[in-house]
This record gives sequence, C-alpha cells and structure tokens, in this order.
Amino acid sequence: MQKNLQTRFSTRQYMLSRDFELYYYNEHYTSKVDTHTHDYYEFYFFMEGDVSIEIEGQRYPLRYGDMVVIPPHRRHRAVVHNHAQAYRRFVFWVSREYASRLMELSPAYGYLMQRAEVSGKNVFHSDVITFNATQFKIFQLIEEMQMERFGREARIPLLVNDLILHLNRMVYEEENPAKVKEQDLYQNLIYYIEEHLEEELSLEKLAGAFFVSRYYVAHVFKEQAGISVHQYILKKRMQASREAILGGENISQVYERFGFRDYSSFYRAFRREYGMSPKEYREERLR
Repeated sequence: MQKNLQTRFSTRQYMLSRDFELYYYNEHYTSKVDTHTHDYYEFYFFMEGDVSIEIEGQRYPLRYGDMVVIPPHRRHRAVVHNHAQAYRRFVFWVSREYASRLMELSPAYGYLMQRAEVSGKNVFHSDVITFNATQFKIFQLIEEMQMERFGREARIPLLVNDLILHLNRMVYEEENPAKVKEQDLYQNLIYYIEEHLEEELSLEKLAGAFFVSRYYVAHVFKEQAGISVHQYILKKRMQASREAILGGENISQVYERFGFRDYSSFYRAFRREYGMSPKEYREERLR
C-alpha cells in the first residue's frame, strides 16, 4: 500500500498549489538538487539513506525519524553520501499565507515554524514511537489526497491542520516537559476533586494522593486555573449543593454532605455565590 503512495521525484522547487503540497519519495539518488531557497515552509521527514541536510552552510547528519523545518528564504540542500543506498523521506510544503491563516486561528499552529525562524533550530529528533505516529498521519493525508472519496475536499484541510498541530505539540512537549507534567497533574487534580467532593479535600489530602508537596499542588493549580485550589473546591461544592437543593434534598443534609462545618458558613458561602439564601434560591427557581 505504501508503495502506491510514492511520488516520482522532481527537482522542482516551487509550489503548484496555493496552500500545501506533500510528497513521499523512495528511490536511489539520481537527480542532484543544488543549494536553493524558496518562499514557503518546508517540513522534511527523514526515514532512510546516508544523508545530511545543509542549511546556510551548516551540515546536520540525519537519522531515522528526524524532522527538518526550513523557513522561507533559507539556503539549503540535501547531501547524499552513499548513492547506492535507498533514499526515503517525506517532503511537506506549506505556503506562508496558509501558515498565517492557521496562526490567526491559534498561535499553537506556528510554534514550530517560529521556533525555526527565530532561534535557528531546524533539526528535531524523535523516537521511533513518536515518529510512527507522525508517519501514520502523513500516510493518512497522502491516501486521502490520492483517492476520490466522498467528502475529500472537506477532509484534506482537516488532516493537514491536524498534522501541523501534531508536529507543533510534539516539539513543544519535548522541549517543555515540566509544563506537560504540570498540565497532567492539573487534569488529574480536577478529576480527583470531582470524584471526591463529599470527602475531605485539604491540600494535605491532595498532595498525598499524588505524592507531591502541598506547595506544588497549590502552585500548579493556581498557574493552570487562575484561582486557588480552595476557591475551586468551594465553587464546585456550591454548584453541587445548588443541584442537590433544586433536586429536593433537605438543606441541612446538603451542607453536611459537602463538607461545611455548620449551616451559617454554608449560608454565607451560598449567599456570596448566588446572591440569596439556599431557601430563597430554591423557592425562586421552583416557582
């Protein structure tokens, strides 16, 4: 199947389409492409061969799974060291206009392109598992582009955007492991709080559940949510209490169930959140 998706190699270094082009090359090196530039972004995915990439005079030896991002107007060429060896790679071209439209939707689409443009980092390594996920998305896109299936014109842009976002996320998470760890902890805290609203939810309890310090829980939560853990738990308990009261539960049982020491503290918190007492709220909503 993959053989059917291959493209005959061409030395052309300009785009025919307005937005993007994608090629899968797998051949023995026969046609030399000299140092050149172009006015679009090039994503180059290396799979097989004895090859280096040269960008602005700097050579980088390539290994399986490497991705090279070449911004517009950067002088570059592939240097093939062993012409007898098969040379296999994907080449993905994205116009500046299409990249700009994506970045207007979300800056996340542009992280990788701006990283290459501003910092000058062009070669990004990935492990086998990560690159397999990238290959799957690329083959899925090539297959859709080559087949005449219903909905093809609608699905191709979705797959292109998904691939570009995947590449940005892959590099961002590789370069920012601490941020990813914090986001994972935050999501787990949210889930834990939802599942244990009727239990004690002190900082000590949360820290113990995830084997981290109280300070780290407080820091991560405030960083991700913009409010403290205590404020978030109080809001979730208020919402749960409101639903229980509207469902006909006895108010005295509700405040005890959701961790309030006494009715007066529950009454103050409820009035502060909803502008009226629990009893008034129920009468107002069930009128």
